[in-house]
Amino acid sequence: MMMEQRLTDEELSILKTGAFGAVFLVSNADSGIFAMIRESFAASGVLGEASGVLRQALTTGPLPRLPQGSTPAVEVAVLPALSRAVEVLRVKSPEEVAVYREVVLAAAARVARAHGGVTPGEAAAIERIRKALTTPS
Repeated sequence: MMMEQRLTDEELSILKTGAFGAVFLVSNADSGIFAMIRESFAASGVLGEASGVLRQALTTGPLPRLPQGSTPAVEVAVLPALSRAVEVLRVKSPEEVAVYREVVLAAAARVARAHGGVTPGEAAAIERIRKALTTPS
């Protein structure tokens, strides 16, 4: 069994940017401030349930800085961060790769269901997230 290696601050930031960015993409796919607030609470529950390295990455330090503006601008930063996060974990903490994917996808799904069911836009965002989590950057 491979020993887990300590993640750098930059690597922790990549994991956090990917996870929080994925939640933002799904939440942004369904407009409305009340929906967004409800969705944020739904996602925080899933992200807070992570353990080990992922808990450290997702619950400590500052929130990630996502690009301002359109959803495509955010995707340009977030989707590669998800792929990079998987690569980082594959090297430093391989047993956490599947857990990271599960946590991110569970948070995205919970966000989508938090306000009146999953919209086509939310489903499309989740599919782009799923692809980024399985495609090397």
